[in-house]
Amino acid sequence: AALTVRFLTRRFIGEYGDMEFIYSHNLTMDGREILFHIWDVPSSQQAEEGSLEEKRIQWADSFVLVYSICDRASFNILPLKIQFIKATKEGQSQEKVPIIIVGNKRDLHHQRVVSSEEGRLLALSLDCGFYEVSAAE
Repeated sequence: AALTVRFLTRRFIGEYGDMEFIYSHNLTMDGREILFHIWDVPSSQQAEEGSLEEKRIQWADSFVLVYSICDRASFNILPLKIQFIKATKEGQSQEKVPIIIVGNKRDLHHQRVVSSEEGRLLALSLDCGFYEVSAAE
């Protein structure tokens, strides 16, 4: 949620509840108006492997999966999530689904437990994009 709010408002808020939200945002890029709908789902609600999770995946055109560089468990669940997304989304079409892996909390390098290289290698092995950022900065 912190990364989504930072993207939408350019402000950082450090604490969030455990709720999901759908945000809408207009952006002008290369002279074109782009409307984003962002379905922000907290990690605690991503554990579902049922129809709600499939509904979220079918709804989306692309995916940004965020983990904390200070939390190994948030990183370790990514391969299964990405496999589930690809099986659900690409199983219906031959088109590759855009997925980006984002390591957040780069500013907390002293608490890092997942290296940048691990993130890059995971993204490479799963054919995803990769960035490491700090919502706070």
